[in-house]
Amino acid sequence: MSNNISPFHFPTLPVDGGIGPAKAPADKGFTETLRSAIDEVEQLHADAERHVANVITGQEQDLHDTIIAVEKADLSFQLMMQVRNKIVNAYQEISRMQF
Repeated sequence: MSNNISPFHFPTLPVDGGIGPAKAPADKGFTETLRSAIDEVEQLHADAERHVANVITGQEQDLHDTIIAVEKADLSFQLMMQVRNKIVNAYQEISRMQF
């Protein structure tokens, strides 16, 4: 009954010095990468809710796994919010530039 903690990865974009938008590995665009990261956060949140509901109803006795699931969901949400903040800050910085 071991829960393996899988790392949360944002793929790195290659820097080739070429003109045009950079592509993520395997031709995944920025939007698709962001969407898959959000889906992963939502899945972790749903898993944590399921664990908590099972503990409350008495269907699950392992409080340790429930706490781990809730913490994984919380940490992934915090990471997602920090990435969002960085994206917003980058957008604001670009909008202040004069061309």
